[in-house]
Amino acid sequence: MWSQGRFPRSDAGGDDMGQFAETTARLGFLHIEINYVIPEEGVDQLLASNHVTAVSFHSPCPRVKTARGVWSEALNLASSDQGERALAVDRARATIDRAAEAGARYVVVHLGGAGSDMLDEERQLRRLFDAGTRTGEEVEALRRRALVRRRESARAHYPGARRSLAEIAEHAAARGVAVGLENRYHYHEFPNVDEMHELLADYPPEVAGFWLDLGHAEVLDRLGLIDKGRWLGELAPRCIGAHLHDVDGLADHRPPGHGTADWQHVAKHLPADIPRVLEINQRTAEEHVAASVPFLRERGVLP
Repeated sequence: MWSQGRFPRSDAGGDDMGQFAETTARLGFLHIEINYVIPEEGVDQLLASNHVTAVSFHSPCPRVKTARGVWSEALNLASSDQGERALAVDRARATIDRAAEAGARYVVVHLGGAGSDMLDEERQLRRLFDAGTRTGEEVEALRRRALVRRRESARAHYPGARRSLAEIAEHAAARGVAVGLENRYHYHEFPNVDEMHELLADYPPEVAGFWLDLGHAEVLDRLGLIDKGRWLGELAPRCIGAHLHDVDGLADHRPPGHGTADWQHVAKHLPADIPRVLEINQRTAEEHVAASVPFLRERGVLP
């Protein structure tokens, strides 16, 4: 994620991922996650680099324009359109194949949503939060309506999400790659905590597990939609990886130390032996990237 637009190629569009790899290693990071915005030539550059090693891939990777004319990350694994769902599964399988070729142990998956659009209730909650209104009857009414809307809309899409996971997990298991189901940024997206429990019950940890996104957990907690404490409080034994970034208000992907995330909770519950990926945005200065490591070590988030 941090690479986007920071290392422009002089001969063509896109980023020079070889230069990214050199810079990343210079800052002290020898292992990376290859993000879903990286095109095929960028993935090839990273895998050919002797500066960094890919530990995880974020599906769907590499980024391609699909036959439907949309970018691969726009496909919904929970779509009620079976053509779209099948295409999304194919792109996840392609990611697993690249991960296996690279010797990466993990593929992070967004399992789709109940439709493609944010619930209007969530949109209103975000506007109220940004305006400084975080409590009161209007806020509570929106939360109640969001719960009902989400439950109703999930009925048509959750079976597709579950089927997609089964198809992806079968492919991953045959290639020795573990699927990490990420908790998501928007309320309509799968899975919530209860769905995560249900989905993972079908698979051993080496096939599928929970991939914590700290920023997403913080944001939905701040909106009063999902208690952030439930993710690690209930699912730590199934947690196989984490995206770590800070949160300023409702803005995530900030470098650690530049927001108000609950690092104490993370340090207490995050398993010691799992990868921690700094998923921070491309506007982060190099010195703040490097400073993330001592910041997280001082708070016990890094072993």
